[in-house]
Amino acid sequence: MISLQSAASIAVAALAVGGCGALVDNRADLREAEAEARYPPQGQFVEVNGRRVHAVVRGQGPDLIILHGAGGNARDYTFDFVEQIEDRYRVIVFDRPGHGWTDQTRPEYEKAASTRAESPQEQAAHLAAAAELLGVRDPIVMGQSYGGAVAMAWALDHDPAAAVIVAGVSHPWPGQIARSYRIGGTAFGGAALLPLVAAFQPPALIDGTLDRVFAPQKVPEGYEDHFGVPLALRRATLRANARQVSTLRPHVVVMAERYPELRLPIEIVHGAE
Repeated sequence: MISLQSAASIAVAALAVGGCGALVDNRADLREAEAEARYPPQGQFVEVNGRRVHAVVRGQGPDLIILHGAGGNARDYTFDFVEQIEDRYRVIVFDRPGHGWTDQTRPEYEKAASTRAESPQEQAAHLAAAAELLGVRDPIVMGQSYGGAVAMAWALDHDPAAAVIVAGVSHPWPGQIARSYRIGGTAFGGAALLPLVAAFQPPALIDGTLDRVFAPQKVPEGYEDHFGVPLALRRATLRANARQVSTLRPHVVVMAERYPELRLPIEIVHGAE
């Protein structure tokens, strides 16, 4: 995505132009409407506590729940993974709260200047309630990247049959998260900078971001068109993602202390690159 340093420079210039806030909002409105028209929901909706949860449900067999990573959505897995396993599992791919077509769990999290977001535990509880409405029983829960933290929270609190963690955030890490998340998770970042990212994201930067995400492999042919990067660049999604990531570490610290109590099968897949 466009760097928040660049967005800050745009913001400074914008303050000198009357009505720039309306210009940014109008441009972001247009881009978001185009994104939602081009990348509609692929699945169905259930309602939990008055909030919509989007799930793609395919196949037959034991229930397998899939939870995507930061900035992702269910389309990560409907690109070509689900079709490889739907003959063996009933696959339920959720959009996590605030991503894709799923609402955040509480309206107060959606405020432009908020710094609060759903913890992995809150997301797991919310999606477990949605899974129950879909008739899910004794699922295997698979989580990738940030979704790995949610899968571990699910394992701790909701008694799945097993958990699979793919490059997951399962333990506290040294150092800080990327500056873009730290700035985007602030009140100023959410209210002033992320709308600029939503309004003025250059296509070349999107390509560069995907290259870095997939390195050292190449971006699979057709992935960008299927995934719907513009869905991840909506203001509400950018805010939810930045706040969830920037507030994640304290929750993982608490969760890791409870891991010795786990008694279910857990498979962990991770790599250096």
